[in-house]
Amino acid sequence: MAYELNAVKREEMGTGASRRLRHAGKLPGVIYGGDVAATSIVLEHNPVFYALKDEDFHSGILNLTVDGQKEVVMVRDFQMHPYKQQVMHIDFQRVDMNVPMHVHVPLHFINADASPAVKTQGAKISHLLNDVDVRALPANIPHFLEVDLSAIEAGHSVHLSDLKVPEGVEIVALVRGENTTIAQAVVPRGVIEAAAAAAAE
Repeated sequence: MAYELNAVKREEMGTGASRRLRHAGKLPGVIYGGDVAATSIVLEHNPVFYALKDEDFHSGILNLTVDGQKEVVMVRDFQMHPYKQQVMHIDFQRVDMNVPMHVHVPLHFINADASPAVKTQGAKISHLLNDVDVRALPANIPHFLEVDLSAIEAGHSVHLSDLKVPEGVEIVALVRGENTTIAQAVVPRGVIEAAAAAAAE
């Protein structure tokens, strides 16, 4: 799914102007990257606020129309109000569909409850990473990568090299030779002690 957003170029700058925009239900933002200067923009707040609740919005390609001019972008950063349900500012990065880019992609852990570690060995699954840095052409960037835990046993781990990635996608850490642990099945001390006591009887 490609998100469609509309914006206008921002004319007034400064803290006071930003406050007035927010009070009017608007959201200040900036588009960075490419061969042109950064562009300050104004968007409607609510469409962005609700889109940010969707995981795909954070790593997906977005179509942003600014004063009738279409830009292909991705979310670069955003700031939330410390206690209100309000986005304070958002940054976008221009995307060249022909140039590979680095993106942090979330990990989805599945089938832990079906694994021997959890079902029969009393282990708990500890997630050590929640996302992973990948490099790919924008059109090939996955919205997430699955971590299948169905075969994990107590005391064992899942590493980056165990991930299945789409064609044309590189895991940056693996390219650097770093096969980081993603998850491990740890048996709590109490379970180990109870098993030892039972064996001793």
